[in-house]
Amino acid sequence: MQCASPAAAARKSGVATLDQLDAYDELIDARSPAEYAEDHIPGAVNLPVLDDAERARVGTLYKQHSPFMAKKVGAALVARNIARHLETHLADRPRDYRPLVYCWRGGNRSGAMVTVLRAVGWDAAQLEGGYKAYRRAVVAELDTLPQRLRFVVVCGRTGVGKSRFLRALERAGAQVLDLERLAAHMGSVLGAYPHTAQPTQKHFESLLWHALRRFDPARPVFAESESKKIGRLHMPEALLQRLRASPCLTLEAALPLRIALLKADYPHFLADPAALARQLDCLTRLQGHDRVSRWKALAAAGDWDGLVAELLHSHYDPAYARSLGRNYPQAADGPRFELTDVGETAFDALARAARAHFDPPL
Repeated sequence: MQCASPAAAARKSGVATLDQLDAYDELIDARSPAEYAEDHIPGAVNLPVLDDAERARVGTLYKQHSPFMAKKVGAALVARNIARHLETHLADRPRDYRPLVYCWRGGNRSGAMVTVLRAVGWDAAQLEGGYKAYRRAVVAELDTLPQRLRFVVVCGRTGVGKSRFLRALERAGAQVLDLERLAAHMGSVLGAYPHTAQPTQKHFESLLWHALRRFDPARPVFAESESKKIGRLHMPEALLQRLRASPCLTLEAALPLRIALLKADYPHFLADPAALARQLDCLTRLQGHDRVSRWKALAAAGDWDGLVAELLHSHYDPAYARSLGRNYPQAADGPRFELTDVGETAFDALARAARAHFDPPL
């Protein structure tokens, strides 16, 4: 007698486990919008069965009146919300649609939605243990996943185009962990993305977990030489230590190219010198009032080449040299790749050379 496969068992029971995430057409987060905003499984869509106010109302009824009253009111709200989702987001889903639904603990909220979806005729399933089980898995696996992977760390002083180089490596078919893209921050005191908030710490960790679990351990993963923090977000310790123990390559570029790349990467500061001046105040403790005042004057005068050159010479390059020596000592022995132009073609050529060195195509 043959045992049923995990996928077949999930279809029969309506319950699935974390290792079956990729077997479903869509992930549905049935929690409230506030819960979803703090963290969610990457790729999940938020179809709340109770919104934030409704969840608070039901919780208050449960505590101050009775569980029965809370359940009766909650059931009506849940039914209306699921009906709205059926008439909107789910209206065009085909007969063979297979969604996986989760809530906080795999309880009433996701259970109610799965019951209705299965009654429609869809092969819907509920995530066993819900978000709580997922979060435990993320925390545990961020301690182990980095050890299974072989990293190559991209080093280079500020302005050499490390992020552009990583994108070129992706175009060349290499595996890339773009930490700054996941963190929505360019890593320095001036590195905040304009008009884009960083994710929460929990969601940053979810994005890392999602990326790490998809890499092929047989091939290297290229990542930038980050420090303990990217903006306000903390790097997971196991990943940080793994990067610091990995082989490195160094990207180099002449000063005029670095200035051109930095001006291209920070157009929001060129358009708003006052905003740049406010950010430069953060460097007063390290650089002194007089130097920062001079930098503000250069910004106000529109002398961007002069300002960038001074920032690199007096602040960024010395700080980088100190950090590299402490944290990525293998950079001294790794290969060096010289950028000769700021165009995409030049980055693509360097990426092909780097991949040929560390990850030759089969």
